[in-house]
Amino acid sequence: MDQKDISQAVIGRLPRYFRYLGELKDTGIERISSQELSERMKVTASQIRQDFNNFGGFGQQGYGYNVEYLYNEIGKILGLDKTHRFVIIGAGNLGQALGGYINFERRGFIFSGIFDVNKDIIGKDVRGIKVRSMDELDEFIKANDIDIAVLTLPKTGAVEVAERLASDGIKAIWNFAHVDLHLTNDIQVENVHLSDSLMKLSYNLNRNTSENDVF
Repeated sequence: MDQKDISQAVIGRLPRYFRYLGELKDTGIERISSQELSERMKVTASQIRQDFNNFGGFGQQGYGYNVEYLYNEIGKILGLDKTHRFVIIGAGNLGQALGGYINFERRGFIFSGIFDVNKDIIGKDVRGIKVRSMDELDEFIKANDIDIAVLTLPKTGAVEVAERLASDGIKAIWNFAHVDLHLTNDIQVENVHLSDSLMKLSYNLNRNTSENDVF
């Protein structure tokens, strides 16, 4: 099935399904019904079935879902059966933290390089990889088959760096800079604003507090 026809809302739920199924697989659970998965994930069984039906269903009536099979199939849909090499642009606290996160490799994302303009940071070791100068970026990307760039640099200059990455042949950008990037359609961009999630939490906290104050 052409995944372009599938809504981003469904795609957005796939990583969570993948994570829960991985936990089930690790605990030795071999099969699970949509109702049982619903109770664990707090998503309706109907929603789960609708989401999976976008990709062919995966289940058998009266049996449910084979956990390992479903886990592997969702992994393929997410592209996790392939290897992706990525570089980080910006070796500050966030960049170094992401570079040090070893679970990326478990999902096929290979941390290959990290770059910065700060001479005091260049040469520093981040999980066995030296921080390089931005002057080396273009050649490094082309020589090492890099397809993903992670931006953890300040808002100023982020657009210019993104355009530079596009010209270097980068296929996807995971953007933590405080600006939404909009590039050509053949470059996938995921704009991540950490403060948005915190403000959502603040809203729910404030609403819950207000409701409790009524009584």
